[in-house]
Amino acid sequence: MHDVVSPRLGIATVCLSGTLDDKLAAVAEAGFDGVEIFENDLVVSPWSPKQVRDRCAELGLSIDLYQPFRDFEAVAPDVLAANLRRAEHKFDVMEQLGVDTMLVCSSVSPDTVDDDLAAEQLHLLASRAARRGLRIAYEALAWGRFVDTYDHSWRIVRRAGHPALGLCLDSFHVLSKGSDPAGIRVIPADKLFFLQLADAPRLRMDMLQWSRHHRLFPCQGGFDLVGFVDHVLATGYAGPLSLEVFNDVFRQANPHHTAVDAMRSLLVLRERLAVDGSPAVRERVRVPGLPPAPAAAGYTHVEVATPAAAELADTLRAMGFHRSDDTWVQGRARIRLRGTDVTSRIAAFGVDSADPAVAARRAARLLAPIRPDGTIRAPDGTAITFGEAPAPAEPGLLTGIDHISLTAPFDDVDQTALFYRSVLGLEAEPAAEFAAPFGLVRSLSASDPTGRVRIAHNVALLRRGEWAPAVPDPQHIAFTTDDAIEAASTMRANGAPLLDIPDNYYDDLDARLAPPRLDELRENSVLYDRDRHGELLHFSTRILGGRVFFEVVQRIGAYVGYGAGNSPVRMAAHRGQRERPQ
Repeated sequence: MHDVVSPRLGIATVCLSGTLDDKLAAVAEAGFDGVEIFENDLVVSPWSPKQVRDRCAELGLSIDLYQPFRDFEAVAPDVLAANLRRAEHKFDVMEQLGVDTMLVCSSVSPDTVDDDLAAEQLHLLASRAARRGLRIAYEALAWGRFVDTYDHSWRIVRRAGHPALGLCLDSFHVLSKGSDPAGIRVIPADKLFFLQLADAPRLRMDMLQWSRHHRLFPCQGGFDLVGFVDHVLATGYAGPLSLEVFNDVFRQANPHHTAVDAMRSLLVLRERLAVDGSPAVRERVRVPGLPPAPAAAGYTHVEVATPAAAELADTLRAMGFHRSDDTWVQGRARIRLRGTDVTSRIAAFGVDSADPAVAARRAARLLAPIRPDGTIRAPDGTAITFGEAPAPAEPGLLTGIDHISLTAPFDDVDQTALFYRSVLGLEAEPAAEFAAPFGLVRSLSASDPTGRVRIAHNVALLRRGEWAPAVPDPQHIAFTTDDAIEAASTMRANGAPLLDIPDNYYDDLDARLAPPRLDELRENSVLYDRDRHGELLHFSTRILGGRVFFEVVQRIGAYVGYGAGNSPVRMAAHRGQRERPQ
């Protein structure tokens, strides 16, 4: 059994935007233990390596890795001589920085002959490094000319047989190639010199472009980082868990915000490892002071800030709500309206938590900003509170709140979605993309284990000018009902501004799914979807206050989706509403 020591947390400066000073300050403020100094960041810095070392010491940061050293091994003698000269200069820099490990990437150079010389030449490099008390961490790039898998790099390191030569394992390079990480467990811990972590969406594209532009922080993409890190830690690896994420958005964003997102992702990864990791790993990664998310029973309320409070109030009344003090109530659904001089938006919501105090402590431990009044501030500005919902009112057409749909810029949606999932203890649901009338839309959703708190994000993948989308960043609140057709019929009769759906949709629906009660669906503009688990009936109001609308959903059986396939129909109808105001 290994000693129970929490892993140190690090990040490469390449993950962040700004000068080296900007990056180091952001990293320290976010609570990291150490940094990897990316060579380009040092080259453009006015600070000497000694000044960088002193600044890191002042901030309480260790320098864990200097990187990258490229295109060294498996070359002809004249190229090797030049490479060794280059390496000695980097060793000088490392000594001034006070860092003992240099990352050497597998060669992509056309000067590379083959990999037969790799072990011999890496042994020579390690020998020179060892004279100075330094180490070489060899990493297989997924696009390396000859060495592109971790098991190949391990064979070379083992053949070289030098104590100052070990491996750097990078989750992107291992998982993007489809390599089986289980083989990592046979590598001795003392030959695992460094671990770099990055997530990514599952894409089919050039490997280098995928790596350079689309990496994400842990738990934001599609890689099994829990399994990968579990294999590494099971060896006894005791070095840092360090992030190396190349992402165009992160390298232009505020470094302080990015560093906080990065740290939160590592805390979430450790929490998942503490639950799903192997027994020898769980205690090592447990996050002190991070309690599990208490069970949620639903929403206590949702607040809409709007310049059109009268329009929304009239709509809620026509949908069967009645007003109680400052809240519109029906069943378990509670909606608050407050005035604003900007476009309508979902400004706040409350979660009915089994233990509000514990839920608040969890949010704070996950670096969620806390307002002076104790509410949580999400990255998109939405306020979140934890409490206990009042007793439900008499149910009418509606019984409660099914989900809310929020928005974030496409550049920020992965970080924003992870914030909501981690703070509220939600599980990610399968992402969906669909062709909307004004471009592609990505839908990210998450739910608590009982399905009582659901949050969706629908974001345009690309936006150009004022044309698309027709309704910028629409948000909605979806209510539950036991009979969508009756609810739609009654609400329309009461004057609710419901959205009209064209006949073409129902003709196509009949051909695809032949749903029951098709004529009633058509008559009441109710949309329909079905999967192997159940059915969904849903309808919407028109856009209210320029941005927000209400939706009503009826889930039949175990249907858990959101009817994403119907979204283009709804979006086109909302555009039609803007063209033909009533």
